[in-house]
Amino acid sequence: MHSYPAPAKLNLFLHVVGRRADGYHLLQSVFRFVDFGDSLEYAIRHDGAVLRTTDVAGIPPEQDLCVRAARLLQQHTGCQLGVDITLDKRLPMGGGLGGGSSDAATTLLVLNKLWELGLSRAELQMLGLQLGADVPVFIFGESAFAEGVGEKLQPVTLPPAWYVILVPPAHVPTAKIFASEELTRDTNPIKMSDFSAGYKHNDLETVVCKMYPAVANHLAWLKQRGDARMTGSGACVFASYETEELARAVLAEKPQEMVGFVSCGLDRHPLWSFAQ
Repeated sequence: MHSYPAPAKLNLFLHVVGRRADGYHLLQSVFRFVDFGDSLEYAIRHDGAVLRTTDVAGIPPEQDLCVRAARLLQQHTGCQLGVDITLDKRLPMGGGLGGGSSDAATTLLVLNKLWELGLSRAELQMLGLQLGADVPVFIFGESAFAEGVGEKLQPVTLPPAWYVILVPPAHVPTAKIFASEELTRDTNPIKMSDFSAGYKHNDLETVVCKMYPAVANHLAWLKQRGDARMTGSGACVFASYETEELARAVLAEKPQEMVGFVSCGLDRHPLWSFAQ
């Protein structure tokens, strides 16, 4: 059976620029995919059932974004086929690397093809947004400047980079961070052209570091070795380097108790060709 990738994403910066009447926060960010992530396998069923064949700690199948993505695709298209989903989970939960969102996007992209539904990329992005604000960018499939709640996307060209990504022992619930009284919600919006001038700030970082000392410790260690910051709502932190050698040299210095990996930045999602 074929295995399909669900890559991690990094937020190269993340600004909170306002809040909508419904409580959703308005953001600006640049998303980049990296060559590390989960992988999934799909076996078509003819009885219409959608089943996850693997246990994922802390996530019952009904809440799993892969299962919800498959069912949403069924409802939207009236498709009578089902699927068995096998998930090899490598990305940490509550890590800010977009694992669940990436799994959902891969599921939409692959099942659109396997079930022969013929939905466009734009339609799949619209469905993805119903599952979560980070899902559309994985379907969009390119490095992107994001606005709105994360759904307004424009392609952006980024220089090649290697990343050291550290995984603190903390599960950071996104909703808890966005609900914090201490969160800055009025950062001035920027234009996409401003990004190249070096925006590298994550507005959620201060709040997360106060609540989760492990994140603060990992970030402090990495900041001594590069221009480090947190991705998404945490917990993972990263720094970029021009070569793989530099990145691996930094990772080799980490204390034994720290968990991390080196990953290469991607310009496009590995399943880019699955949607038009």
